[in-house]
Amino acid sequence: MSVITLGLNHTSAPLDLRGKLAFAPEQIAPVLRAMRERLASAAPEAALVSTCNRTELYLATDMAKGGDLASPAMHLLADHAGLETHHLQQHTYLREGREAARHAFRVASGLDSMVLGEPQILGQMKQAVREADSAGTLGTTLHQLFQRSFSVAKEVRTSTDIGAHSVSMAAAAVRLAGQLFEDLTKIRVLFVGAGEMIDLVATHFAARQPLAMAVANRTLERGETLAARFGARALRLSDLPQRLQEYDAVISCTASALPIIGLGAVERALKARRRRPMFMVDLAVPRDIEPEVGSLDDVYLYTVDDLSELVQTAGEKRQAAVERAEAIVDAGVQGFVHWLDQRAAVPLIQALNRQADDWRDMELIKARKLLAKGASVEDVLESLSRGLTHKMLHGTLAELHSVEGLQREELAQTVSRLFLRGLTRHTGNSGSNSNHQG
Repeated sequence: MSVITLGLNHTSAPLDLRGKLAFAPEQIAPVLRAMRERLASAAPEAALVSTCNRTELYLATDMAKGGDLASPAMHLLADHAGLETHHLQQHTYLREGREAARHAFRVASGLDSMVLGEPQILGQMKQAVREADSAGTLGTTLHQLFQRSFSVAKEVRTSTDIGAHSVSMAAAAVRLAGQLFEDLTKIRVLFVGAGEMIDLVATHFAARQPLAMAVANRTLERGETLAARFGARALRLSDLPQRLQEYDAVISCTASALPIIGLGAVERALKARRRRPMFMVDLAVPRDIEPEVGSLDDVYLYTVDDLSELVQTAGEKRQAAVERAEAIVDAGVQGFVHWLDQRAAVPLIQALNRQADDWRDMELIKARKLLAKGASVEDVLESLSRGLTHKMLHGTLAELHSVEGLQREELAQTVSRLFLRGLTRHTGNSGSNSNHQG
């Protein structure tokens, strides 16, 4: 079984390109099924991880070389993004076999994140597994890969301090706001969206007790639920253009495929605010806020990539945590590769068992016939045991007699390991009999 990972992330691709490759939850199952259809001859297992910082396609196949799947997979992603394949290739990475497993374990553990040790990615990977399972593309190998990655991530978080030395995106957003406004208790904050990231950011801002907070969401009921937790006001997303002027800080993170806060709306808000500055953070991929907004004099607009520059951790403690985490990942990779190797031998083991069963059935038929003819039980058992022994050794002895020289020496050593465990092994000399002692 071969495993590959094809993807791009915050280190390989710019924000706008990542936005084009972002998949909404409802898009994932159709894409996975399309992948299976396009690669019908390989019938790969498939899972898709899509977050604001990465899009990764995990594939497993019985094909000898998993890399053979990379080209059609690349074409599928390029088609989705409306890009030329060669352009997308410049920003993607391909991992195969052991390295694909290592990558998955590092991602789950937060070692490959923009914010070192951030915990959100683990939940996002678990969601990707659920989507793949629902689409019918998960399979045994990817199931093992992801379950082992979750176990590794759990050990990393419980055995190291890697999470303690990270600054989350939410905390970074509050820190930036504090640099612009002298007193956060005097500002009004608007959150656009009601997902996990907005929940985190709202929690951090609420701790600073701003003057007022509001949540604008496409589904008013969900927005009201989140707003109620923080004593905030709930707004309809459609009311945003008229209400934008009321807020000093705007943090947005929705799953919209297109920007929901345009240049014109922000210009009108600034005019109504009489040029009082606005702090804006766009945590969405694709963008929620048009990039041109950042060019306005009185707007301080930050994206997820900008926030990464604020993520700083302590030196020695951080390095020690990373080294310990990487060691845990290495052990996890070794375990998965061992499992994969064992799984590769399953068809051979099954074939050997079938062959052994066939031989046993044949000898049992002979034994019953001898018993029916009146042969003694002792003679029948002797015949049965000799028949089984002959059948089990016939192929091996025939191979030993058919080869010569170094090839025979190597075969003799293998046969000794298989049949003469605990005994002095065959020396590899030309005699057909093996000398051994108990």
